[in-house]
Amino acid sequence: MSVERRTKAPWLPPRWFIRLAWAVHRGVYRAFGGRVGLWRPKAKGWGTLRLTTTGRRTGQRRSVIVGYFEDGPNLVSLAMNGWGEGEPAWWLNLQAHPDADVELADGRRSVRARAATGEERTRLWARWRAIDANLDAFAALRPHETAVVVLAPRPGTPGAADGTDAADAADS
Repeated sequence: MSVERRTKAPWLPPRWFIRLAWAVHRGVYRAFGGRVGLWRPKAKGWGTLRLTTTGRRTGQRRSVIVGYFEDGPNLVSLAMNGWGEGEPAWWLNLQAHPDADVELADGRRSVRARAATGEERTRLWARWRAIDANLDAFAALRPHETAVVVLAPRPGTPGAADGTDAADAADS
């Protein structure tokens, strides 16, 4: 006799509540001048960063706070839109203009965004799954695959893998 395991769909608060929670988070960040609201990833956990992109239609700078973990010099996030339908605006902006800036609890970085693919995506998704055991169930709520977003140091900036930094670029 086989026992079939039924996976219960994870509970999500209503969309309005998710949006309100992130608006409150942004408000706390602003009220405290950025001293509160961002944190580094804890052991086997995630942190938050402030991502500033260029709007794909307006060209204006747009900021959002997202969760991330570190993978070597790269920062990794999920384009999940609160597990709702559609892509988050920040990810659409990065697809149009991949150069962005991030503010971390311990400083700022210039980054270039891309979607992880193939084996890299599988590896990074597994790391997210280790952080959140319900990741696959939440992702199943979306009508399409959730992008794993890699924010790599921008070439020509400190920490970039190309061997140059902003001071070298200014000297040439």
